[in-house]
Amino acid sequence: MYEYHIEGGFPVKGTIRASGNKNAALPCIAATLLTSEPVTLRNIPKIEDTGVMLEILKALGAEVENPEPNVWKIHAKKIESNAIPCELSKRIRASILFAGPLLARTGKVIMPPPGGDVIGRRRLDTHFLALTELGANVNIEGSFEFSANKLAGADIFLDETSVTATENAVMAAVLAERTTQITNAASEPHVQDLCRMLSQMGAKISGTGSNILTITGVKQLHGTDFKIGPDFMEIGSFIGLAAATKGTITITDINPPDLRPLRIAFGKLGIRWTIEGTTLTVPLNQELKINTDLGGMIPKIDDSPWPGFPPDLTSIMTVIATQVEGTVLIFEKMFESRMFFVDKLISMGARITLCDPHRAVVSGPSTLHRDNLVSPDVRAGMAMVIAAMVARGESVISNVYQIERGYENLVERLQALGAHIRKVDVQ
Repeated sequence: MYEYHIEGGFPVKGTIRASGNKNAALPCIAATLLTSEPVTLRNIPKIEDTGVMLEILKALGAEVENPEPNVWKIHAKKIESNAIPCELSKRIRASILFAGPLLARTGKVIMPPPGGDVIGRRRLDTHFLALTELGANVNIEGSFEFSANKLAGADIFLDETSVTATENAVMAAVLAERTTQITNAASEPHVQDLCRMLSQMGAKISGTGSNILTITGVKQLHGTDFKIGPDFMEIGSFIGLAAATKGTITITDINPPDLRPLRIAFGKLGIRWTIEGTTLTVPLNQELKINTDLGGMIPKIDDSPWPGFPPDLTSIMTVIATQVEGTVLIFEKMFESRMFFVDKLISMGARITLCDPHRAVVSGPSTLHRDNLVSPDVRAGMAMVIAAMVARGESVISNVYQIERGYENLVERLQALGAHIRKVDVQ
């Protein structure tokens, strides 16, 4: 077990490269099961979650090689098992993403309920709905069991705009007979990456980037060489870190269109950046002041399906707002436990009123003090890192495994930016 020891009060300064999108890497790794030919995936972040997904591939019989950093060659020539190992499935929620491709390739999947972040109820009903519409039989007593003699195209209306359910439905549909239309589909950049990868493999998908996807099934897919796009969640985290510590940062290898929803929300906190090509710069010593709504009303930062503001960044925005002059309402609509980490920010000196499980009113700026913290999930953990880097004194963050599930080489990269952070082995 490890802890982060962070001495606050030191602005970040320097240049980093954006990592590959974790939420694109996970379904793309699962999608390699859809072909018996080799697939090369590039720009895969070296994090806990991708490591677990690759271990699951090995357990299923795929050949997995790492010829160079962030590049993986995967060859699922023969699938030796259609059962996801329990100990691996429970370590990561994304294990559910193997349901669609395994069902399409072998006709059967057995897996325990997936694990992952504890941020409230994360229903899987939409996955079951979509796969059932495609012809699967689903048994959820004890383990999850999916089976189908054959999958057939269907007109599917998802009951919620679920990212992973959309991805599972697309992966199952590409090898199904006839045509599938998925309405109310998620359209986040990571869903788009998966669709682009599958199209390179020979899938027939139209509507990528929209909420209506049309998939015409094909008999087989072939191998490909695909590069994952940049992680806009990580980029947003580092933008916030630079602003909150009153530092400056340059981030390379970004995809500017992915950041359009972020620019609006960060702008409400007075945070600006410049973009030249694929390089973003957060300038030094910004005037962090809330931009009120018309009539001087308190502004709201709320999440919604893409192209709305991503829910994974609401935790980050909450801690940044503690360093901004003025008052803002943070409204996280999706998960009823995600905002509960704010009690730790309050203990550090933040002025936050938790209205209910979804809404928090933040007034700033506040002087934060050191504290001993426990990371509850990936994004709240990163929010705590930012809080500790702002706070006076040395804070200790435990359960950092959760943070490293989503941020590649975080300690080393922060140290390179001038952060006073150490990773301490406490075993």
